[in-house]
Amino acid sequence: MSTTVTTKVRTPLRPARILLHLFLAGAALAWLGPLLWALYSAMRPYAETSEKGYVSWPDKLSLDNFTNAFTQSDMGHYFVNTMIIAVPAVLVTLFLSSMVAFYVSRFDFRINLFLLLVFTAGNLLPQQVIITPLYRLYLLVDLPGITMSGKLYDSALGLVLIHVAFQSGFCAFVLSNYMRSLPHELTEAALVDGASVWRMYWQIVLPLCRPAMAALATLLSIWIYNDFFWALVLISTGENMPITSALNNLTGAYFTDPNLVAAGALLTAIPTLIVYFVLQRQFVSGLTLGANKG
Repeated sequence: MSTTVTTKVRTPLRPARILLHLFLAGAALAWLGPLLWALYSAMRPYAETSEKGYVSWPDKLSLDNFTNAFTQSDMGHYFVNTMIIAVPAVLVTLFLSSMVAFYVSRFDFRINLFLLLVFTAGNLLPQQVIITPLYRLYLLVDLPGITMSGKLYDSALGLVLIHVAFQSGFCAFVLSNYMRSLPHELTEAALVDGASVWRMYWQIVLPLCRPAMAALATLLSIWIYNDFFWALVLISTGENMPITSALNNLTGAYFTDPNLVAAGALLTAIPTLIVYFVLQRQFVSGLTLGANKG
C-alpha cells in the first residue's frame, strides 16, 4: 500500500505583485472609507458631534438615527413608490431589448447594423439636453384613466417610460452580442421543424440568455433604484417621489442634521446591496460567460 504526499510549493511574491496587492488594498480602503465614515457618523448623536466634532472619540454609539430617519421620512411609503417604478421598468426594458437583440442578431437585413446603432446612440445623448422638451411633452400628454393626474408628468408611468427609453439601447447592444455567440444551428433546426419566430425567441434563444439577462437585471435595478435626476424633474408631488428623493424630507429649511441624513442614505442603499448579493453569481457568470466563445 503506497501513499502519495502532495506538497504545495510556495512561489515567492514578486515586487510587482506586492505593489499590485498594495494598490488593490488602497483602492478598496478609498472606496470603503466614505461608507465607513457615514456609518460612524450615523451612529453618533448630533449633539455630541456638534460639541466635539466628527474627528473625535464617541461617548456612545446607537441606532437611534436609523430609527428616526426611517420614521421621519416615511421611508416605507417611498420604498413602495420605488418598487412601483423599478420593477416594471426593469421587466419592460429587458423584454423589449431582448426582442430587438433577437431580431438584429438572428436576421440579416439592410438596416440591421443601423438599427442597433440607433438604439445604442440613445445612451450617448446627455439626459440634461432633453429636460425642457421632455418636461413640456409630459405636461401636454393626456392619459385619462391611466394616471391619477391624467398626465405623464408627476406619475410613476412617466418615470417608467423614461427609464425604458434610456436603458433599452444598452441592453439591446449587450444582448445582441450575447445572442450572436449562440449557435445558429439551434434556430435553423427549429425553423426547419416549423417553429414560428416567436417560438424561436421565447422557447429557444431567451432561455439561453438567462445569465446575461440576470446581469442586466442587476445593473438596471441598481441604476433605476438610485436615480435621482428624473424623479426630481418629472415628479412634483412629495407623496409620488421614489425613495432617493425622499431623503429631502430629512433636511429642514433652517436646520439639517447630517448624522440623520447619513443614516437615511445608508438605509436607502440596503436594497441595492441585497439585489447585488442575491444575483451576484448570475451577475458574474453573465459578464464572463461567452467570453471564450467564438
